[in-house]
This record gives sequence, C-alpha cells and structure tokens, in this order.
Amino acid sequence: MAENNNAVQQELSEILRVRREKLSALQEEGRDPFRETRFTVSHHARDIRDNFDALEGSEVTIAGRLMSKRGMGKVSFCDLQDKSGRIQLYARKDEMDEEAYNRFKKYDIGDIVGVRGEVFRTQRGEMSVRGREITLLSKSLLPLPEKFHGLTDKETRYRQRYVDLIVNPEVRRNFEVRSAFIKYLRRFLDDRGYMEVETPVLNTISGGATARPFITHHNTLDIDMYMRIATELNLKRLIVGGMERVYEVGRIFRNEGMDTRHNPEFTTVELYEAYADFNDMMDLFEALLSGAARDICGGYRLEWLGEELDLTPGWPRLTMAEAVKQYLGVDFMSIADDAGAVAAARSAGVDMDGVEPTWGHALYECFDQKVEEKLIQPTFITMHPVDVSPLAKRSPRDPRVTERFELFICRSEMGNAFSELNDPIDQRQRFEKEVADRLSGNDEAGMMDEDFLTALEYGMPPTGGLGIGIDRCVMLLTGSDSIRDVILFPTMKPLD
Repeated sequence: MAENNNAVQQELSEILRVRREKLSALQEEGRDPFRETRFTVSHHARDIRDNFDALEGSEVTIAGRLMSKRGMGKVSFCDLQDKSGRIQLYARKDEMDEEAYNRFKKYDIGDIVGVRGEVFRTQRGEMSVRGREITLLSKSLLPLPEKFHGLTDKETRYRQRYVDLIVNPEVRRNFEVRSAFIKYLRRFLDDRGYMEVETPVLNTISGGATARPFITHHNTLDIDMYMRIATELNLKRLIVGGMERVYEVGRIFRNEGMDTRHNPEFTTVELYEAYADFNDMMDLFEALLSGAARDICGGYRLEWLGEELDLTPGWPRLTMAEAVKQYLGVDFMSIADDAGAVAAARSAGVDMDGVEPTWGHALYECFDQKVEEKLIQPTFITMHPVDVSPLAKRSPRDPRVTERFELFICRSEMGNAFSELNDPIDQRQRFEKEVADRLSGNDEAGMMDEDFLTALEYGMPPTGGLGIGIDRCVMLLTGSDSIRDVILFPTMKPLD
C-alpha cells in the first residue's frame, strides 16, 4: 500500500511540474491565459442539445472546462463541461490555424477554454461543436481527481466543494433545488402580503431560542456581542410597530453539536402574522411545503431517509398528549399532578433523571424519547407544555399547554410555530424562570431582554409565528441523508 501511495505521489508531482512548465512556456510566448479577462458566450451545452435542429450548421461560442480528450493526431475530440452539462468538442487540424491546433493539443484536462465553432453531428451521431478558434482562458495547474480514481470520500468532497461540483455534476442538483425552494418560499409569502425584512446578526443579548450562542467582541464599543440564535424577538418588535406580516430568510448560529441533521450555522425563515394564530400557521406551512414538492419535484410523493412519503395536503394534527396516548398508551390528560405524571413516564421506560419533575416535562420527555421516532408521514404535533415553550401563548382550555406546533416528517422536526405570547407580565415571569435555570447551570447566556418586554408593554396584537429550517426542507426535497449535502460549505473540523 505504501509503495502504491508513493507511486501516486510521484506521478502527481510530475504532473504538477509539467503543467507549470506549460504555463511558463505560454507566458514566455506572450499567451498568459491568466491575462484573459472575458469571453462572450452565446450558448451553453444544454441549449445546443435541446435546440440542435434549429442550431445545426450555425456558429456558436461556448466556454467551459475540458473534461476528457481523445485522438490528438490530426483530429481531436474533447468533452467540454459548462454549468448546464457537457457537449463534445471536435477539432481538426486542417480546419483550424495549424499553430492554434498545435497549441490546443497541449491543453490539459481541467483547462478552461472558449470555443467559436459550428454546431454539427458527427458520423456516429454525436451532437458536437466543430472548433474553429479555441482560446485558453485559464490553466488548470492541478489534475482533476478522476486521474486518481475519482472524488468519492465525503470528507474531501465537503472540504473541496469546488472540486466536488466539477467531477460530480449531479451534486449541483441539490443546490439548484435549494435555490428553487428559496425562490418559491419568497414568492409564496410575497403573494400573501408578507414583507421581507432584515434584522441584526450581532446582538448585545442572545435570545429568541434556547441555544448556546457564539460570542464575539466589538472592538470600538469594547463589548461582547452574540451571533443570533434566532430572528424571533426582532421580528416581533416589528409586529408591535405595526408591520403586520413580516418574514426573514437568514443565517442562524448555534454553538452546539454537529451531526447529519445539524450544522453550527444554518438557514431559517421566520415569519409573523398579526391577528393570526397557530392554526393559521399550520395551514400556511402545509400549503408551502406541499406546494414546493409539487412544483419543484413534480408531485407529492417523495423518498427520504429510506421512507416513502406522501405530502398530499390534509396532514394529521395531533396534540402532544394525543400522540403519547396513541403511540405509548399513557393518558396524560387524565393525570392531574406532577408526581403522577413523572411516575407514568418512568413506568413507560422514559428516563427522567436530570429533568425537572413536572407534568409538562414528563409529557415532553415521553414524546421526545419514545414517540418522535415513530412519526414518518407529515404530522403536526400541537399543544406543547408551557414548561418547554417560553414564547408561546397558553391554551385557553388548559393552561398547562400552549398553542404551539412542530411539524415532523420522517422523524425530523421541519418547523416550529406558536400563537405568540403577547402578555408582557406572563412573558416576564417565563423569562425570569428561564434565566434562573440557565444561571444555575453556569450558562453565560442567561440574561433578560428588557427591551423586548418594553415592546410587549406597548401592546402586540394576537400573532401567529412560524420558523422553518430551510436546510432540512431541502434535505426532504432532494432526498439527502445529511445536512452537509445541502450546504455548499458545511462547517468542518480543521485538518491537522
């Protein structure tokens, strides 16, 4: 194995030496490719393939990367790859300037060229461009990974996404779907009268969610600041100010774990609508995600994480207590006291060690540990306990629970929504409890957002709010197993 690795390294070193010598020769001739500044492109590979009959015999200009070379005597064939795909390039010595053809023969796989030529079909029926002029636009000094058995190692692919996109062009589809989903999302909300806004990424207080923040320092002000863990509180300030429907698509930063479903920086959309409640948010979320599947993926039936899914509208809506009763057989609504709830949870095999011994925490742990893993098809879980919902409004029918839902698909949480708490007195009490809990655990993020409480005291109308994880939605729409497959540059541990 060591001998094979040494042989590969020697071959690579020789390739690097030869390519740099070719570049030096070009520069000495006054043909430095890195001095080229532009090339006018009239068509892309897909345009030519899709409109071949109309374009056959006409002149086009195309540009892209050389991905293969064949022949190289008096006739050369190459595959040229641009953003739309590949097309064959045909070059013949007696149909080009002889000096230009000889220069072209020295180009390497990976070089970027611009081509002026004629659209035609070869004797074998291959759609091609007959090169008349071929200009070297950029020299590739490193060989593409195919030379060394392709780029298949996922760690390397994530670290060198630029190479991944070159040699695994199917990867591009995930990011095309991501772009299409965000465009669909904006259009969907804009058409419903929502206004897109931007709020600060750096804040003097970390709030709006329960998560550990990234901390940085502002040199001019000489203060620590927190990268946002949610956009919620600033958006609700805008609802107070009379902007009745707002949303923000933005990066969120949480200084926490990394796995196939979590990245320290990720993208969400949060939206708030005055005079609406969590039921309106359920209707909106269902219409948004099912509509995106229909328009982007061509239908409601998708495959994700090994499961066949049906996103046809009309998704089940269960309270958390109903879900626990249905899947675990524990009826929390018939339990009135904390001790009885904790005992019921323990008897169902739920680990309550280190958990506050309340009815709400017992219910939540039953769901989180035993029920969530059973939710495959789209299901709204509503009425979460107050204990785990510091920003949601209490249910008028049962003050132990809140008007909150989470959408689960394939055991994954896709979004979180509330009938927003607009009682400043209740909000202060919940904040005080949350801060006390954090400080008791020596969490530096335990602090009160007094300005947000002031905003509530001016009066916030009844409001529905919804937060959606865009990365996870794209995982669903693309059938991706890992969040790293839908983030162009995921966070990676530095190499030693």
